[in-house]
Formats: sequence, C-alpha cells, structure tokens
Amino acid sequence: MAKRGRGPRVLAGVLNKVTRPIFGKRGFASGAVITEWPTIVGRHLAAHTAPERIAYQGGGRDRGVLHLRVDSGALATELQHLEPQLLDRINGYFGYRSVERLRIVHGPLPPAPAPPKPAPRALDRCEEKDLADRLAGIEDEDLRAALDALGRVVVARDEERSNGNG
Repeated sequence: MAKRGRGPRVLAGVLNKVTRPIFGKRGFASGAVITEWPTIVGRHLAAHTAPERIAYQGGGRDRGVLHLRVDSGALATELQHLEPQLLDRINGYFGYRSVERLRIVHGPLPPAPAPPKPAPRALDRCEEKDLADRLAGIEDEDLRAALDALGRVVVARDEERSNGNG
C-alpha cells in the first residue's frame, strides 16, 4: 500500500505558505511586522497605530516606506519626531534595513480582536455527582457527552453569578 501525505506538518509552516501572498500584496515579506507590532513598538504605540503596508522603491526589498495608520493627530505629530528611533526599532527587530521612512496615515484603526474567554472553573465533587446523576438516564453517548460539557459550563457560570462575579 502506498503511503499518502508527508505526515504531520508544523502549522506555522502551512500558514506561512497561505498568508505569504496576502501579506506580499501589502509589501510585507511575512505577517511578522503586523503580528509582532506591539513587541516592536511597545503596547502604547501599538494601541494607537497599525502598519498598513510597505511600499518599496526600485523593486528591491530595502528603502521601503512603511504606511502607518494612526488614530490620533497628536500622536502623529509625536511619531514624526520619533521617526528615527521607530525606524531603528523596526529594522533592528528584523535585523536588516528594510524600512527607510514612515508615511503617517490618519484614520481609525481596525477593531482589536476580542480577548479569549477564560475557561470555566472545575466542578467540585458534589456538582460532579449531581451532573452525573442527571445525565445517567441518557443512553446516546454523544448526546450525554455534549450535555455534560454544557452542564459544566452552566453550573460553573451559575455559581459565579451567585457569588457576584458574573
């Protein structure tokens, strides 16, 4: 029997192949400048700025102009003064001089992704027993498993609400 596929692959490698053409249209060799933006410039600047694209002059991958969206006019003025330091941080992060200038674009930033919801708390022994007793009569294993998962969330949430945490 012939072996199919190449076995498990690292997700990052697969995603890089999928996203490279998308980021490439915006001048980014990868999505790192976007995903690592808070690390590169700090949380405060990242909260009010977003890299949009890099335009390269002469077809090379140096002497780029980073188009940076800024949501505040006062911060845009400050960024003009901080441009040399910001360029050093961007280029230092990637290890080569890919960005030569900034082009400030005023406007609203894209909405930030919602933070992940915390996992529900674990049930205590009494809650575990009560939930198991309620589900004991259900013969379909898939349905019982789904109701068990739902029950755990509901019981944990009800307890948090009764304690004034929810």
